[in-house]
This record gives sequence, structure tokens and C-alpha cells, in this order.
Amino acid sequence: MTMLGTFLKPMHREGVPFVAIFAVVTLGLFLLYTPLGWIGVGLTIWCYYFFRDPERVPPTRAGLVLSPADGVVLLLEPAVPPAELGLGDAPLTRISIFMSVFNCHVNRSPVSGRVGAIAYRPGKFFNASLDKASTDNERNSLRLDMADGRSLVVVQIAGLVARRIVSFTREGAALQAGERFGLIRFGSRLDVYLPDGEAPLVEIGQTMVAGETVLADLAAPAQPEG
Repeated sequence: MTMLGTFLKPMHREGVPFVAIFAVVTLGLFLLYTPLGWIGVGLTIWCYYFFRDPERVPPTRAGLVLSPADGVVLLLEPAVPPAELGLGDAPLTRISIFMSVFNCHVNRSPVSGRVGAIAYRPGKFFNASLDKASTDNERNSLRLDMADGRSLVVVQIAGLVARRIVSFTREGAALQAGERFGLIRFGSRLDVYLPDGEAPLVEIGQTMVAGETVLADLAAPAQPEG
């Protein structure tokens, strides 16, 4: 990798119109007052950086659950998966990952599997760091059906600033672990519901890298109780 490639990452196509708008506004600010123009330059660079879409190298071992998002683990707790997926009322282990406006917001599939269901639900726009964001905010839920017959749920949740959840996939599509499946504009959150009985390998406050950080190992032998 070149030195330029280390700092200059490719941008996702979803960001093109936004960067163009920022650039046009920046030009107008320069015509009005040069110091304001330089502020516009900084904001345009930030917008480009927000929509960056770097390549990732997912681990290849079967059974690993990968982080679907860059960010920080916010919550680890049992919770009932979104009702619109029809998975029942039994709590599953939920891993919540908070994405600030400085994180890469391209979302990646946690596991390889088929998209068994997609359910969009409109809602509110509370701060994504709040616990109630999982139940009250606008969200897009995916059920990923794996080859072993089990399912994993990943939920895109809009935040205080976010006003647009983008999905790149559809029901019936086959996704590979680490493959891009969506994006959220701007700060937001991703929830992962592990299959019943599975334990996370991450801790609250740990930094995640989408498509690379391992959240859980579904192939690991069950730990004895007690």
C-alpha cells in the first residue's frame, strides 16, 4: 500500500451527491468571505471521510460472527429480537455497536448466509447511544439464515442525526461474511442478536472494525455451566 493509499480511502457512491453539495456550498462561501470558505473545505473533507469505504479482510474460518460496523460496543445484554421478524419472545444475546459521525458507516454481513427476511419499521430518532433506541428508533432488521439451520439477526438503527437507512440487499440474497449489505447516514447503531445459547467474545467499550473484528465463535464447543 502506498502512503497516499494509507490516508485516502475510496468513497462509497452514496456519498457522491453529498460531497458535491458540500463542494458547491464551499465555493459560494469563498465568494462571500474567504475564512468561511476554508471552513467549508474542512466540512467537505469530513463528508468525504464519512462516506469512506475501505477494503476489509474478513477471517475465513467457518463459524465466526464478525462485527457489522465500525464503532464501539455499547451494550451486551439479553433482549427480544425485533417483533417484525417473527422470531418469538425468547431473549437472545444482543451486541449493540455505536457509530459516531467519525466512523465508517458502511455495514457488513456478520456471517455467511441467506437473507431470510428483511423488515423495515419507521420510528423516532433518539440518540443511538440510548438503550431505547433499539425499540423506538427507525430500524431495518435482517434475519440471516446460516447453513447449519440457525439464524442470526442484524439491525440497522437510525440515530439522532441519521435520517436515512440504506440497504443494498434483498430477501433471498446470499451474503458472505464481511460483504457490504447497507449504510446509514449519519451517526447511528447496529444491533446483532446471536443464536440462542451463544456467548459474545467482546466487551463493552471495545472498538470494532467492520468485517474483521470477531464478535462470537459459533463453532466453539459449549462452555460447561457452573
